[in-house]
Amino acid sequence: MASCPHQSELSKLQQPKISQSVHREECTQCFDNQDGDDGVEVCLVCFNGACLSPDRHHARTHVARSGHTFTLNVKRKPKPKSHHSRGDEEPPAKMTKLAIVQEREEDKYDHHTSLRCWQCDPENGKEIVGDENTTKHLTNGIMQSLSSARQSEVKAWEEEIVACEHTLILEQIASGPIPAEGLAHCASCELTSNLWLCLSCGALGCGRSQYGSLGGNSHALAHFNATRHPVCVKLGTITPEGAADIYCYACNDSRLDPELTTHLAAFGINVMSQRKTEKSMTELQIEQNLTFDFSLTAEDGSALKPVFGPGLTGLSNLGNSCYMASVLQTLFSLTPFQECYYHRPLPDRSQEYVSDKASVHWATCAQLLPADCLECQLMKLADGLLSGRYSIPHMEQPPSDPHAHAAPEHTPWQLGLKPAGFKTLVGKGHAEFATMRQQDAEEFFGHLLTVLRRYNHQARGGAPEEGEPTDIFSFGLEQRLECLGCHRVRYRIDNMDVLSLGVPATGILESKVSADLFKPEYAPVPLELCLDLLLGETGQETLEYQCEAGCGKTQAVRRTQLATFPDVLVIHAKKFQLKNWVPTKLDIPIILPERALVLDGYLGAGLQPDEEELPDEPSSGSVPSLPRFDSEALAQLEGMGFPTVRCQKALFATDNSGAEAAMEWLFDHMEDPDIDAPIQLSASTGRSNAQELPQEQIALLADMGFTHAKARKALLETNGDLERAVEWVFNHLDDTGEDTVSASVPTPAKKHPGSATLPAIYRLKAFISHKGPSVHSGHYVAHIRLPHSTSEDGMDVDTGASENERWVLVNDEKVVLADRTSVEELKKLAYMYVFERIPAA
Repeated sequence: MASCPHQSELSKLQQPKISQSVHREECTQCFDNQDGDDGVEVCLVCFNGACLSPDRHHARTHVARSGHTFTLNVKRKPKPKSHHSRGDEEPPAKMTKLAIVQEREEDKYDHHTSLRCWQCDPENGKEIVGDENTTKHLTNGIMQSLSSARQSEVKAWEEEIVACEHTLILEQIASGPIPAEGLAHCASCELTSNLWLCLSCGALGCGRSQYGSLGGNSHALAHFNATRHPVCVKLGTITPEGAADIYCYACNDSRLDPELTTHLAAFGINVMSQRKTEKSMTELQIEQNLTFDFSLTAEDGSALKPVFGPGLTGLSNLGNSCYMASVLQTLFSLTPFQECYYHRPLPDRSQEYVSDKASVHWATCAQLLPADCLECQLMKLADGLLSGRYSIPHMEQPPSDPHAHAAPEHTPWQLGLKPAGFKTLVGKGHAEFATMRQQDAEEFFGHLLTVLRRYNHQARGGAPEEGEPTDIFSFGLEQRLECLGCHRVRYRIDNMDVLSLGVPATGILESKVSADLFKPEYAPVPLELCLDLLLGETGQETLEYQCEAGCGKTQAVRRTQLATFPDVLVIHAKKFQLKNWVPTKLDIPIILPERALVLDGYLGAGLQPDEEELPDEPSSGSVPSLPRFDSEALAQLEGMGFPTVRCQKALFATDNSGAEAAMEWLFDHMEDPDIDAPIQLSASTGRSNAQELPQEQIALLADMGFTHAKARKALLETNGDLERAVEWVFNHLDDTGEDTVSASVPTPAKKHPGSATLPAIYRLKAFISHKGPSVHSGHYVAHIRLPHSTSEDGMDVDTGASENERWVLVNDEKVVLADRTSVEELKKLAYMYVFERIPAA
């Protein structure tokens, strides 16, 4: 190392603030990290992390773009493991609260740091020796701060539980000691575990059955519905320190009761005499996430073979991120996403390949920090998943003690990439995806497409662009409505990305699992039957209808068909029912076509020459009234206990599509602040209205390149929900937002995504499976079809020969070859199917 003439400038630099992310563990533009030979260069001004790779030169590019000329190089090496222990060692300290104990980095690793000046060497940075005190001050600031990766890991297991108004002002209407027999089992059944004590009246009821095999009949919830007593405590989780599981049914969330000791004393329960005998909900959730696993053995019991190389890189689970990993692995197995974010020419087989598009973007990115740029993070993901550079076996460090027993042999899995930065960026501002809770893979898929389209639209300044990768999923769904009075018709086409199919539960059998436990088994259902129930003649619905042509109150028939076909068809298999007030997954097998899925028979014909259209809906001058609701579906939803206004809103939002669709909408919008507000209609649109729209929301949409008129209409159509408004805009690209159009100006025909050409033949490319009893918990994995024959760059090449196909199972960081028998069985129970359209010969 040498001295530097710019040393005096080091004293002007500051340590990172608590709120700042320090990217010391990994490059923000690729997955090179501090464990590599070159380490990570941490900018001493903005704390960006960058690699020294001569091919990607992220550190050099950052210095050139930012003008920040000092970095701290951080390298980490694992310490040799020692299995030696002394017999006189003290036992570990008692744990006073639930925690995932983090091993200190200094106990596991040696860190090596050095300063670099990029003014002295703009190409590679010159290692320098600075003033001892200044160097120590800056180094400690970097190394002692919570790194961006560690912040994400802590959030993955840490849920902030706070008090609510119901626990703070809890009124106890009954008191007096509860006899021991009164706490022995549920007051409404014989369950002796998973018991919840009402802190208002002392009633004891069992909880919901939703955590693996933990039983429950929801009698505590039934008590709340009958009495509106909101707060309860789980027996068996109370500790002498006054901690316990507290749940507020009014908030539908875990809560903190600051006066728990006092509230329990009213029923003669002394917390000092309590001991913890049951797992808390947090412990159960953590246990579920750590132990849930799909079988990694073949049908004959042999272990499935790990595979490595381009396109075979795993993603490490960040806590509850398996839903995201399965979706990302599927997306980047598709050629349009590979070409958009990692297009490697056929002759180039190097793992160090860098695309011209990526190089240009790195040099011109509008964001100072790559961690804040969606395009940078997508290119980083594509490089990580497709290059093969990180798809290598991970071997454990041997123990340093020569007398220690050798570590047992284990399967050399990959370490897996940690897409924490991508998850943070994509989930930013979203009520669910910004959290570390488990989420629905299909909902995340839809959210991700919206985020990508919003970013790309804004980046292009609103101009259309060929090659938008998300366009491959889009298609038109045609709805035909025929009045049975006058036989006039109305056609509507909605742009969709996912075809959601209801799966009927038929032929239910009881299968004995244990002496007292029976698990229902369902008869297999052909995929064609599910398609017929939505798109075929059997899917026609008869609705109560107020005819605009003068027929008055009558009936109408509605039929749904495909207006166009997508290049990639995503099918969402809706297999759940409401059980004990909890949506429960049903394992109904779906039988897929043996060779190909043919959709020709589901293509709609549109308006025919001999058909007469219904007149437009009432004009802006008419006084709006509440729409007519499907009385049967409304009664069914009210019978489940949902308030009438919620049922009406759900049926209105789903166009009277039936109780199942409305129930799904209700579960998705339970937390909407206006869920119980009366329905208000505008005369101009017939939709829920908010005349005084916040101007900042209109401005946000306008900044994305949309007109003010279109932004306003999108917000009106979605009750002011900004995220749904963005989704509405992309589903109505041809809608200008203007309420009226001059009669002298012809209205251009709307162009819908996809193609109506025939034949429409599809082959299964991937499927995402879910394991677990509830749609709100469990674990996701992806199966992806990869032919034996691949291109020279490792990309997927379609040979058209099924015997040449191979399947891989991607289970977080584990990537294994899947045997054909298990694939055939597991795809019957998949949650999402991804089909690629076969080009016409």
